[in-house]
Amino acid sequence: MLLVRVEGERTRQAWCGLLEGMCPGLVARPFDAPEVRPEEVRYVLTWGPPAGWLAGLPGLNAIFSLGAGVDHITADPSWPSHVPLVRMGGEEPGQRMGEYLAWACLTLLRHGRTFAIAQAERRWDYKVGEDTARDLTVGIMGMGSLGAAAAPMLRGLGYRVIGWSRSRKALDGVESFAGAGELDAFLARADVLVCLLPSTPETAGIVNAGLLSRLRPGAGFVNAARGGHVVVPDLVAALDSGQVSGAVLDVFDPEPLPAESPLWSHPKVTVTPHVASVARREARARYVAEAILGFEAGRPLPNLYDPARGY
Repeated sequence: MLLVRVEGERTRQAWCGLLEGMCPGLVARPFDAPEVRPEEVRYVLTWGPPAGWLAGLPGLNAIFSLGAGVDHITADPSWPSHVPLVRMGGEEPGQRMGEYLAWACLTLLRHGRTFAIAQAERRWDYKVGEDTARDLTVGIMGMGSLGAAAAPMLRGLGYRVIGWSRSRKALDGVESFAGAGELDAFLARADVLVCLLPSTPETAGIVNAGLLSRLRPGAGFVNAARGGHVVVPDLVAALDSGQVSGAVLDVFDPEPLPAESPLWSHPKVTVTPHVASVARREARARYVAEAILGFEAGRPLPNLYDPARGY
């Protein structure tokens, strides 16, 4: 049996129907179905389960995260860490992330926020920038599967793309920077900084006043990773001073973004509601179903969380 724990009764039912249709023999049920017996549950698909819930399912073979991030699960000190934890993957999240980053970088380049404000105020605010994508370098912090999928799309628009991660990466047309010793050189080259870092203790608050000061003056910033990576007052100060020319933000801490946050109304900030890499339900259900079918046939589970790396 697989349990689905997501928001909304109809949504849970829809997930169960898709998964049963794609995985013959699988019984999928909403987590709150009255007939569920915890000891019979072998798989879970979830987002943000309450603390202690997973620990009450003693027969789990695997836990599937509804998204690429798993910190909503590992933040629970009682989660069964001996059970394989599968991050959402497949081709579609990478495609979606590439689309989002292309849109975000072009929004910064072509003054999307300025024009949105002008339209809301019915002002004809004529503005043409001096640069094209071919003049600019996008620096991606975090060159995992999503960064690797996005880089060719950005290059296709004309951007130069560089990447920074803990270890050296080999990706066609992308210059790789690795480790703390090469971070400053990476930042100095970025006209647009994109954060795709995993959520770990080391990356918490990494986008702070010190890091932002090492960017080229007037650089843009895009965060599609986790809200906890950004020290918001430091980002706002950098935007107000002009050190950062604009920001597109898809993730926040907490979420939803509180109504009193200064980010909502800042004239240099575009806010989106954590949608950057969200694949269609059918694509995610197919990924889970294929992973279960493979596992039952003796093949390894894909895209596993690595406790040693923290992602």
